[in-house]
Amino acid sequence: MGLENFGTISFTSESKAEDFVRFLGEGKVKTTQCRKCGKSYFPPRMDCGACGSSEMNWIDIHERGELIAFSTIMYGPAGFENEVPYTNGVVKFPNGIQIFGRISKKIRVEEIKVGMKLNIIPVKLPSGRVYFEFVTSP
Repeated sequence: MGLENFGTISFTSESKAEDFVRFLGEGKVKTTQCRKCGKSYFPPRMDCGACGSSEMNWIDIHERGELIAFSTIMYGPAGFENEVPYTNGVVKFPNGIQIFGRISKKIRVEEIKVGMKLNIIPVKLPSGRVYFEFVTSP
């Protein structure tokens, strides 16, 4: 399984980091970290942009992060028209990784605030595809 099963709509089916999708299907959110220099990446990369090494480890993303920006989408782009309104955000995690993704609809828009603590969890969509979203507690 490659990236063809990631998200609502897939624009690519091949990636060197396709294990990311397999991990989501197993209920884990993981990303990569360079064994040589320690730089972490999201989305996962199999080659380090900092030192050029291809020696990457998969690491769990399990700590709480802090919401640093968000926007509620009222008019969705092609393929997302039936999902509006939804809120996307950028969450910064203690290891420095910043992740852009959807904030769970279980959190009321009025409750979403910059600085709030969020966790990232894997989600299985009704179509069988997988994704991740931010929640207030796992």
